[in-house]
Amino acid sequence: MQIAYIRTKEQGHADALLTQAADRLLGKGMRVQGIVQINTHRPDCHKCDMDVRVLPDGPVIRISQSLGPEARGCRLDTAALEGAIHEVRRRVGDGAEVLILNKFGKHEAEGRGFRDLIAQALMNGIPVITAVSSLNLEAFLKFTDGFAVQIDAVEGAVCAWAVAQGQLCKA
Repeated sequence: MQIAYIRTKEQGHADALLTQAADRLLGKGMRVQGIVQINTHRPDCHKCDMDVRVLPDGPVIRISQSLGPEARGCRLDTAALEGAIHEVRRRVGDGAEVLILNKFGKHEAEGRGFRDLIAQALMNGIPVITAVSSLNLEAFLKFTDGFAVQIDAVEGAVCAWAVAQGQLCKA
């Protein structure tokens, strides 16, 4: 099982890091699939807009709902998230060398979201990289049964791990 995860304390850092790493790997010709999150800050609201980009070449899907400047609850548009999951699922396996997923979040911890796709990729020998928060770490470690490797939350480490796993798959 080839699965790695990063952890960061700064909000939005993991999203930016995985996006940069995916772009760098794609630029080097690696066949990257999955999804990365793009957060756009809004001056009229304390929360950002959340979009995801399906790798390697789109589409970009808005997964947040605009609930107004005073809203404090969950803004996730679950129907849009399911649409994004479907877009990734229909592309995975078409020569993928690595699957990058923006996070193992609450939905995955509860047995939904990208969880089945992660399992499918691993069964097909496709290495997976994701981010995990402290809120979902226990569920993630249980899901991966101790096989997940934590890597440094820096672009170089993410890219190096992906490249190394891709080379192992070819050996």
